[in-house]
Amino acid sequence: MTTRYVTPKGGRGAFRRISDAVRAASQGDVVLVAAGRYEEQVVLDRSVMVMSEQGQGSVELSGVRGSGEPAVLVDGLECGLRGLVVRAADDSGTPVIGVSNGAGVLIEDCLVTGGRIHARGNDAGSQGADLTGYGVTSVLVRRSTLSSGRLAAMHLSGRVRVQVEDCTIEKIDGIGVVLSGAAHLEASRLRMTGTAGYGFRLRGAARVTITDSVLRRTGMAGVLLEDGSTGSLTEVTIDKSGGGAVHVSGSAKVELTDCRLRDTQASGLVVQDQAELTAKGCTVADSGANGLLISDAAEAKLTDTRFDRSAFSALHLSDTATVRLEDCLIRGGAEHGVHATGASRVELEGCGITDVGLTALSVVDDAVVRAEDCRISGGSVGVHLESSAATSLELCSVAGTSGTGIELAGSGFVRLDAVRVSRTKAAGIVAGTGSSTEISGGTIEKCDGSGLVVWSGVAPTITGLRVAEVAKNGIYFAEKAAGTFTDCDVVGTKYPALHLSTGSAPTLRHLRIRDCAGAAGQDDGANPVFDDCTIDGVPMNPPAAKGGAGTAAAAANGTEPVTAMLDESMPPDDETLEDVLAELEEQVGLDRVKRDVQSMVKLMQTVRMRQEAGLPAPPLSRHLVFAGNPGTGKTTVARVYGRVLKALGLLRKGHLIEVDRTALVGEYVGHTGPKTTAAINQALGGVLFIDEAYSLAPVGIGNDFGTEAIATLVKMMEDHREDLVVIVAGYVNDMGRFIGSNPGLSSRFTRTMLFDDYTSDELVRIFEYHAGEHQYQLSGDARAALTHLFEVMPRDEGFGNGRTARQMFQQMTERQAHRLSELTAPTAEQLSSLEAADLPEGF
Repeated sequence: MTTRYVTPKGGRGAFRRISDAVRAASQGDVVLVAAGRYEEQVVLDRSVMVMSEQGQGSVELSGVRGSGEPAVLVDGLECGLRGLVVRAADDSGTPVIGVSNGAGVLIEDCLVTGGRIHARGNDAGSQGADLTGYGVTSVLVRRSTLSSGRLAAMHLSGRVRVQVEDCTIEKIDGIGVVLSGAAHLEASRLRMTGTAGYGFRLRGAARVTITDSVLRRTGMAGVLLEDGSTGSLTEVTIDKSGGGAVHVSGSAKVELTDCRLRDTQASGLVVQDQAELTAKGCTVADSGANGLLISDAAEAKLTDTRFDRSAFSALHLSDTATVRLEDCLIRGGAEHGVHATGASRVELEGCGITDVGLTALSVVDDAVVRAEDCRISGGSVGVHLESSAATSLELCSVAGTSGTGIELAGSGFVRLDAVRVSRTKAAGIVAGTGSSTEISGGTIEKCDGSGLVVWSGVAPTITGLRVAEVAKNGIYFAEKAAGTFTDCDVVGTKYPALHLSTGSAPTLRHLRIRDCAGAAGQDDGANPVFDDCTIDGVPMNPPAAKGGAGTAAAAANGTEPVTAMLDESMPPDDETLEDVLAELEEQVGLDRVKRDVQSMVKLMQTVRMRQEAGLPAPPLSRHLVFAGNPGTGKTTVARVYGRVLKALGLLRKGHLIEVDRTALVGEYVGHTGPKTTAAINQALGGVLFIDEAYSLAPVGIGNDFGTEAIATLVKMMEDHREDLVVIVAGYVNDMGRFIGSNPGLSSRFTRTMLFDDYTSDELVRIFEYHAGEHQYQLSGDARAALTHLFEVMPRDEGFGNGRTARQMFQQMTERQAHRLSELTAPTAEQLSSLEAADLPEGF
């Protein structure tokens, strides 16, 4: 081995150009380059090592500007570059280092900047993807940095085998690494950051193996596999990618092991076409869309993998996609945990889904689900099965949902085997219209609604089910419900164990009822069959009492409906926001309130636009405190506010239910909670307006039933936070004390609207409004006298603002009628005119 020396100044036995030294070198020689900058093209056509004499970064080699040729062209075998800075001569997009077909090069401790490494290999179809033997292009990049490249940091095409060890790829105006044909890349301890495009893009039969590496801030997907490419990622972190972390399409296959995929702009994992994905021990967190989006005929198998806080459904399946999950965990997320659509198929074994925004497991269309030994907790609905295909749950549990535990709504056969449902805020299991259900074993317990609801026309087959300690009926049979119920237990229900609606005809064999509020309530026309059933150990006869069991139970628990004309207060469907705000502007006075409402409308519109743009919404409490004296328009504005929220799409109905203490507080223990609940349920989708709300927390009374009403209100505001707006109203001084009476109130009522007393001129305008509604008008003298009367009227506790103006109108019409009764034939003008003489004396 001979060492050839290169220095910028030349000299005895030394070369001034690297290319001259390479041409003079023999196989196995070393070209030692002194510090300096060299502008030339170096062709490595033999086994030569070019290295920096003074260490990394002291030698800068750039290509010839305008030549269109790479700075280094590798044509030989076993060539090497060590400790060099290899820079693009210009921004023409020419590769910095080109590696020809069949060549081989070691790039060690180098900085490659301004361009890419482009390695080409033979793409002959007969050689396929076999990268063994002669004729394969080989590249080993070690402890080097590829920076500021255009188009790509590395472009590998054909029969190329590349190893990358302890390297950095950064600031690439394009893709990090492109592989096509039969190219194969093995990367370990790679740090890639700041690519404008994909991190890796594979096409054809390309392969990539990445271990112990980090990909951060890629402009598009972290890893894209297309066509028939394959990938293996182990202990790889993909963070803040502009697209998905891993996107697989065509017939590509990828295997992920112990990977961390975080904070993607799109779905964390995307699998489509006929692609296959396998993941084990991975975490997919904070995805900008789905955690896993799989479509077409793609397949995925995930083991011991976790999905946290997805912006959309954690797993979304469509078409004929298939997913199998083993020992996986889904936590948080704005929408569903698993949402299977089309004819997709999902299998879950030993999985957990907790605290998602919508349904934990949602299966619709013709999709199939088989879940075994899974745990669902929190969130809205636990399981929603509305598929025409057969589905099954075995040894699963659903707990703590804010809605129903399990909803069955599709025409496909559903089998529930040893399923446990507990602590739901609504019914435990609802067998909805059209469902075909078989339940074996299992428990429904401690639910706030009925345990099992069998809807109209549904006839399930149920064996060995236990319903215990639910707040309503154990089993509720709707009209024309049927089915066979064998060896079931209903224990400790607060309503009668069974409710049998008109036309229901279930067959109940060996049913055991214990410690319930009653055995059964049966409507007229119900026709149940009881065979060897008992209540508290005593043989049970068919219930003799007719009449509504639900009505009787409601009366016993004090849940008589709130007397409010719901239909009359329902806003029209075609009402626009502009219409509602225009009506508010027409109201007399209320200038401060109008400004507050306009401000809230703008805030809500901004929130909606941010949500539609995929941005986080600022905190927004829709619940309000109306503070002011009586008659200042609080009820009117509350009604308008509900209509505004409906027009903005933030409430379903926008109607107003107005209540006070008497509508919420009962007369004895156990009466208040159901009574308050009934009022709130009627307001769902709209506004509950509580007038004189401070009376629920009277001063100096520590054991008042109003405390229970407040606690129920706070709980249901949380349970229905997206479907209920509450406005509490009363005197300014009293409302602060009321809000401070319960921590739940102070955290939910953060905005107060102050209703000022009407001025004298505003009261006259209110008077004239009512007068005009009844075709009366004030004479000039009467208007002046009325204005003066309102100015001098005491503003004490008896003053009612707008109510006083209405009362004044009523009294003046009465006095006018008395005055006109003395006339034989009063004219129409006299009948419609209110005079100063009609003002009440001493008012």
